[in-house]
Amino acid sequence: MTSNVIIKRIGILGGGGFVGRTLATGLCEAGYELKILTRRRSAKHLRLNALPNLEMVELDVHDLAQLSTGLAGCDAVVNLVGILNARGTTGGGFHHAHVELTDKVIRACRENRIVRLLHISAINADAVGGSSHYLRSKGLAEDNAHAAAGMQVTSYRPAVIFGPEDSFFNRFAALLRWLPGVFPLACAGARFAPVFVEDVAAALLKSLTGAEHYGKRYELCGPRSYTLRELVEFTARCSGRNRIIMPLPDFAARIQGLGFDLTGFVFHALGIEQPFSTDNYRSMQVDAVCRHNGFAELGITPTALEGIVPAYLSKRPR
Repeated sequence: MTSNVIIKRIGILGGGGFVGRTLATGLCEAGYELKILTRRRSAKHLRLNALPNLEMVELDVHDLAQLSTGLAGCDAVVNLVGILNARGTTGGGFHHAHVELTDKVIRACRENRIVRLLHISAINADAVGGSSHYLRSKGLAEDNAHAAAGMQVTSYRPAVIFGPEDSFFNRFAALLRWLPGVFPLACAGARFAPVFVEDVAAALLKSLTGAEHYGKRYELCGPRSYTLRELVEFTARCSGRNRIIMPLPDFAARIQGLGFDLTGFVFHALGIEQPFSTDNYRSMQVDAVCRHNGFAELGITPTALEGIVPAYLSKRPR
């Protein structure tokens, strides 16, 4: 099926998250009606209440019946749901959040005769050859979406995303605050090409309509790559913190990941994002950079982090 779909109302899963709030603003400004499906309203949703033509629907997205009811009346769906860490080490949490949910989204779309699906994956996602549970589950979910018969799917593989509410630079800024003096850093040589959240939202908005985007898998990266050490040193400078970054040898990085695996339940109980894990270590064995940056094809010039990150990190508590 290659004909264009007339899109007026869009259902968004993960619309209350970091990327979702930015995308929702752009879509509303473009005149679309939105239904944001969320398990529960929270403080992070407050700014969405001011957007026109937006309906917040509380439901369990993992319940197929509720999900199908929530997507009723939509012409397109955007699935932004993703997790970076999961309880345990078997990968079950990643499979549940990424693969099982994507399969339910496809079923709910079919029940509502929705054919247009925008799906957020991840750089280096690979169902078979991925180096971590995270990357394999992201790859399988992406493949399942594209393999769904009768669906018009576009997927996106962003590198690590930055912006005022990101969980990358802000998390390292918090860790640098807590650990004075020497900062031990695992996988210091891993490379990243951070991408601005506004650019990711622009890519989704620009490719929402138009049959030329159906079946495409767009990699999305910033204009240049950096080692993790360079990014953490940059974070320290922007935060006004004088720290010595000490790269850990590989065996120590593995031990650090195992230590966080064993204490992960504490972070989950406190509602705090786990700083590191063995699965994170495995993900970082492959550089998170684009082979073919999709921004060029979409006619978007990616934003350099140097013009954005200092402004919001400088406002953090010292």
